[in-house]
Amino acid sequence: VQLQASGGGLVQAGESLRLSCAASGRTFSSYTVGWFRQTPGKEREFVSAISASGGSTDYTDSVKGRLTISRDNVKNTVYLQMNSLKPEDTAVYYCAASSWRVRKDPTAFDSWGQGTLVTVSS
Repeated sequence: VQLQASGGGLVQAGESLRLSCAASGRTFSSYTVGWFRQTPGKEREFVSAISASGGSTDYTDSVKGRLTISRDNVKNTVYLQMNSLKPEDTAVYYCAASSWRVRKDPTAFDSWGQGTLVTVSS
């Protein structure tokens, strides 16, 4: 499966963005999809993931209550709604697909999209 992330941009603290991860391939609905983020000099960090059916989700603690992951398997797209953004959310965000159940480990994801930059100013 091939993935393409979009929706990043420059916003002020407290504002919202919605990231999209569009996938090609008829088997998209069988993949877990995750969002990760990375800043210069740091390792890629798990943000959120959603199971193939959409029935199971997971979030890193720092984004719980502010970010919501969802998917539309008809449109082959996963979304990350980002509300109440903080400067520490600034990063390049990547989406990735996995054949495994929802996991935080980036090595469980074997298809990655290009990143989309989110910048949150204070």
